[in-house]
Amino acid sequence: MTDDAAAPDDPSADHDASVVAGSMQEYGVSIPPATDRSVPGWIIRAIILFWIGFLAVAVVGHLWSRLQGLTLLLLISLFLALAIEPGVNRLARRGWRRGRATAAIMFGFMLLTGVFVGAIGTLVGTQIVDLLQNSEEYITDSVDRVNDLFGTELDPQEIVDEFNDPDGAVQGFIQAQQDNAIDLSLQALNGLLAFFSILLFTYYLVADGPRLRRAICSRLRPDRQRQVLAAWELAINKTGGYLYSRLLLALLSAFFHWIVFQAAAIQAPIPLALWVGLVSQFLPVVGTYIAGVLPVLITFLDSPVKAAIVLGFIIVYQQVENYFFAPRITARTMELHPAVAFGAALAGFSLLGAAGAILALPAAAMLQAIIGGWGQRHEVIESQLTDVRIPGRPPRTGDAT
Repeated sequence: MTDDAAAPDDPSADHDASVVAGSMQEYGVSIPPATDRSVPGWIIRAIILFWIGFLAVAVVGHLWSRLQGLTLLLLISLFLALAIEPGVNRLARRGWRRGRATAAIMFGFMLLTGVFVGAIGTLVGTQIVDLLQNSEEYITDSVDRVNDLFGTELDPQEIVDEFNDPDGAVQGFIQAQQDNAIDLSLQALNGLLAFFSILLFTYYLVADGPRLRRAICSRLRPDRQRQVLAAWELAINKTGGYLYSRLLLALLSAFFHWIVFQAAAIQAPIPLALWVGLVSQFLPVVGTYIAGVLPVLITFLDSPVKAAIVLGFIIVYQQVENYFFAPRITARTMELHPAVAFGAALAGFSLLGAAGAILALPAAAMLQAIIGGWGQRHEVIESQLTDVRIPGRPPRTGDAT
């Protein structure tokens, strides 16, 4: 260390620094203040908030993964409760107890569901057994029809040998399904448990509906209570009306398809007609074509000509329903635009799978009814861009407003 360097605690060094600082201030030279190298408090708070948010998201994600099945059951129960509550309210006004009225309607629902599932399951199972037992005959007939139609020269015996080959893809697939019989049985038991859980939740939501609404409204101001009860009543009326209109359209569809299936001498015309009617109404846009696959395939095994007739009638009936039946039946309940219904079904399928796609339709109808009740409505001016009338048909109520 040199002689000129002062020790850190030398008082002469402090004196010299103060003299220099005084000289600089005297000549107008400003000295910046000493910087504080401590971390600002807002940065510490931001870090803490970040980690709290991160942990909260992780906890919510973990809970959702664990409770997703229960949430789906509750949503299905909620929409079933909204659907059957109008019927329960009507029976209650006639002197029925709510518990007894709810049980009666749910018993009818269970009976119809059991008959439908049993009929479709029996039909599909019978067809699969018949197809496996008479596989060589079906393969030979199908190959002969393909050769006659397209002028090919396929050998039916080669395809039969490939089908019966133990090391082939077909037999390997059949063996794999037989090995999965236990897993399928467990899945069926889980589905049955979920079904009864939904029925139990639905029963208590409907039977104790007034008590539940009183408990919720007791926590709210009178003006908020009126808003909640109005929204609840609107959800009940629109959801129930939408589902009932879908069921009515499904019965009409099943009736007309049953006539055609019966006239064409198709196997099990009633279960197939019910299948087409229900699936076509509760799956938007593509439901009709998905529902038509089963009767067309079953009919094709018997006669390709009958299969073509069935396919043609399904397409024609869809157009008749869109332009004649559906507008008149849904005019008093809730009519969803096909694009809205299709988009809602895709969103529901992305969130909750196949059940979410079905639940998305009444959910969209309910939200459309609630949103449509907000705000003030005005008369729409006449313009070419707002003309929704169909030539040759009188305008419906609400077309021009």
